[in-house]
Amino acid sequence: MGWVAMAWLAAGVAAGWVPAAPRPVPVKVVVVTMFELGADTGDEPGEFQYWVERNKLDRVLPFPQGNHDLRMNRDGVLGILAGVGTARAAASTMALGLDPRFDLRQAYWLIAGIAGIDPADGSLGSAVWAEWVVDGDLAHEIDAREIPPGWKTGYVPLRKSVPYEQPREAAKASECYHLNPSLVDWAFHLTENVALVDTDAMRNERSHFDSANARRPPFVLKGDTLSASTFWHGKLLSQWANDWVKYHTGGKANYVTTAMEDTGILQSLTFLAGAGRVDLDRVMVLRTASDFDQQKPGTTAAESLSQTKIGQYKGYLPALEAAWRVGNTVVMNLLENWRQCRDRIPGRKP
Repeated sequence: MGWVAMAWLAAGVAAGWVPAAPRPVPVKVVVVTMFELGADTGDEPGEFQYWVERNKLDRVLPFPQGNHDLRMNRDGVLGILAGVGTARAAASTMALGLDPRFDLRQAYWLIAGIAGIDPADGSLGSAVWAEWVVDGDLAHEIDAREIPPGWKTGYVPLRKSVPYEQPREAAKASECYHLNPSLVDWAFHLTENVALVDTDAMRNERSHFDSANARRPPFVLKGDTLSASTFWHGKLLSQWANDWVKYHTGGKANYVTTAMEDTGILQSLTFLAGAGRVDLDRVMVLRTASDFDQQKPGTTAAESLSQTKIGQYKGYLPALEAAWRVGNTVVMNLLENWRQCRDRIPGRKP
């Protein structure tokens, strides 16, 4: 800045004039993804790439305080690559929520990523809308080799001394999140007939399971998610996930998918809502099944785990496709009906 400009600015400040801050950009939809394998475009995709390419998120916005630069399009859709794991995703979400460049007060949030699925409830490539998100990390634990006789698990709820001890305390906000059920129902009914990708590899994999739902071609359903930073796997831990989710929700939720980041993101959004920066009633969680959460009959959990590597899941690419197809159906509906959706959340009675 030259001395003339500096003198002019100093004179203005002395006279009580302060330059106006840039007006925050109003955001209509925030799409939250967690990982990318390489570049944002043009190579093997992670969760972010289809959104960047197909929704033309061409405007790159530097975001050094978060995991990855932001991307936005001219329609008001903002994409964030929040990072893998609860801590990184929570920090990136909080950084976005506090960023003065954006007005997020009327924005809808779509968390869209891949997950493991319980074969009792769904099949590879399926898309699952969650109403409940339960934390699988906050707990007491003893090693499985020291579990007392009669215990089903070595995990014990906080403030308790035995698994699933009653009376159950009301779940705290950090342990259990209940999303807006009207919005979840609206999103599910809007997308329940979206065509999903099926493959020979997926058909072969699901043929080994006895569950009727596991054997189905990919479909859209409602089901709840367990969020834990440990990538767990196996039939016994799947039973724990079912029991844990039922316990923390008083039997109101049914565990279907397992993921990592959702509770961290929701914790940040809860704090941001308290500050009036976001609307929690506008948050949706969509998880799509890249793999089963347990081994197929006739194999061990260890053998199955060795095959569950990112990019090698039997349903990896179909799950990425499902996250975009189903999620984008919701995003486009919100944009096309923005005059109504800006002030009135879909599914909510007048």
